[in-house]
Amino acid sequence: MRVDLFDFELPEDRIALRPASPRDSARLLVVGDGLEDRIVRDLPQLLRAGDALVFNDTKVIPARLSGLRRRGEAVAHIEATLHMRTGPDRWKAFLKPAKRVAVGERIQFGHDGESCFLGTLEATVAEKGEGGEALLVFDLSGPVLDEAIAAAGHMPLPPYIASKRPDDERDQADYQTIYAREEGAVAAPTAGLHFTPGLFAALDAAGIERHFVTLHVGAGTFLPVKADDTAAHRMHAEWGEVGAGTAEALNAVRARGGRIVSVGTTSLRLLESAAGASGEIAAWSGATDIFIVPGYRFRAVDALMTNFHLPRSTLFMLVSAFSGLETMKEAYRHAIEHGYRFYSYGDATLLFRKDS
Repeated sequence: MRVDLFDFELPEDRIALRPASPRDSARLLVVGDGLEDRIVRDLPQLLRAGDALVFNDTKVIPARLSGLRRRGEAVAHIEATLHMRTGPDRWKAFLKPAKRVAVGERIQFGHDGESCFLGTLEATVAEKGEGGEALLVFDLSGPVLDEAIAAAGHMPLPPYIASKRPDDERDQADYQTIYAREEGAVAAPTAGLHFTPGLFAALDAAGIERHFVTLHVGAGTFLPVKADDTAAHRMHAEWGEVGAGTAEALNAVRARGGRIVSVGTTSLRLLESAAGASGEIAAWSGATDIFIVPGYRFRAVDALMTNFHLPRSTLFMLVSAFSGLETMKEAYRHAIEHGYRFYSYGDATLLFRKDS
């Protein structure tokens, strides 16, 4: 499909730079037979007893590193955003500016702004790919490397926020779900940022189940689609896992007539990767690069709660596949006209599958 079909105009002032407070006071646009303006706290009334919410319990790590590349007297400032671990001492990363680093060169991380070099975290550029991607092999390994990244790194705010303000202490909590536990993501599963203990209690009281999967979201989620046709776009793989107990529980929900409601596109992509042709979900673990565009037949997920996404992005393509392109264009027009807040810290939508 032509990528320009998924374009739309978004005013700059619609991009949220801070989340709603409290989290569950964010607005919620319900997209089904029509459009309905609600708030996230209304979710228990919008679902049915016996439905199951599926959350991504990945935890964001401080994956943005500032460093120096030295060539004799020449020094270049390099920023690396880690996006996928491939070994105890290896991370794929996006480098900026990538053209200033060659394969085999060393980067000393820990340099931040105009301060002196503070750390001893160093890596060798083992490979370079397209779009600024590189494979970094660190001198440290395993938990020791994790500790060094935590000490030297910054919260990897999305570029549409980071370009407008620096990260701060508030982001340490704001850009993390309250149920995050499996470290490895470099971007938050942002639909989950709206949930609070109070909302969880209300969902429990309404008889709505809660289940967890893990997909370590990569920085590739923010990459623009540069191809003119969706068939030419390459998704970056992300590691995920659906446990046997979770798969069994979700199959039981479906068998007794309940609906599987994915909280976020990350949970949805993982469940669709784990589902067979009949829709039955199996235990699953591995890397997924599933790319969902209109024409895709959904097998596992009946409803989707997700934030508002960028124009021409793979995530807007996914929601257009789920609810219909014209439906989503109308929903986004409504959201823009009625002051909804967009992107990671913005408001949410609750989408019901067009063919369900």
